[in-house]
Amino acid sequence: MKHIIRKQTSSLGIILLLIGWQGAGFLQVLPKYILPTPIEILQAFIRDRDLLWQHSLYTLQTALLGLSLGIVIACVLALLMDRFSWVNEMFYPILVVIQTIPTIALAPILVLWLGYGILPKIVLIILTTTFPIIVNILDGFRQSDTDGIRLFQLMGAKPWQVLWHFKIPSALPYFYAGLRVSVSYAFITTVVSEWLGGFEGLGVYMIQSKKLFQYDTMFAIIIWVSIISLLAMKLVQINERQVIKWKPKTK
Repeated sequence: MKHIIRKQTSSLGIILLLIGWQGAGFLQVLPKYILPTPIEILQAFIRDRDLLWQHSLYTLQTALLGLSLGIVIACVLALLMDRFSWVNEMFYPILVVIQTIPTIALAPILVLWLGYGILPKIVLIILTTTFPIIVNILDGFRQSDTDGIRLFQLMGAKPWQVLWHFKIPSALPYFYAGLRVSVSYAFITTVVSEWLGGFEGLGVYMIQSKKLFQYDTMFAIIIWVSIISLLAMKLVQINERQVIKWKPKTK
C-alpha cells in the first residue's frame, strides 16, 4: 500500500510540474527561447520524428558499440588487476587521472588525433565507461567471502576455478551496479562527442537546431536522450534480475 502511495505521489509531482511549466509558458513568464512549453516540445517530437529517428539510430549504434567494447576491456582489465598486483599498480592511477579530465576537454583532442569519423567517439566512450565497471568489479572481488575462498583452496581448486565458481558470481551485483552507471555515461558521452565533430547523431542535430533557433526541437532532443538512457538502464536492471536469480528483489 505504501509503495502504491509513493508511486502515485511521484506521478502527481511530475503532473504538477508539467502543469506549472505549461502555465508559465501560457502566461509568458518565460520566453520561448529560454524554455519552450511541454506542448511545444511534444509538437517538435511529432513534427521532427523522422529526423529524430534517423539521428537516434546513429547515436544508438555508436553508443552501443563503444559500450560493448568498454565492457569487454573493463572486464579483462579488472581480472588482470585482481590477479596481478603490478597490473593494478600500473593501470589504476592512469584510470583515475583519465576520469578527472572532463569529457568536453578530451573530445576535441581525440577529434584532432583521429578525425571526424566514428573512431574518436568510440575511444571517448570506452574511456568514460570502463572506470565504473572496473572499480565495481574489483570491489566485488574484494568483498568475496574469504572463508569461501579458503574452502575452495583447501579442496584443491585451481585459481581459475575459484575465480569462475566463486569470485565472479560474488562480483556480479557489483558489475551490474557499475554497468548502470556506464550505460548512462555512454549516451551522454556520445552526444557530447557529436557536438564537437561529426555529421550525424543527436548531438549534431542538437547543434543544428540551436543554430536555427529551433529551441523546441533542441529541448525535445534533450528529453529524448534522457528517455533513451533511462530505458537502457531499465534493460540492464531486467537483465540483472534474469542473470542473478539468487539476489533478493527490492522495491
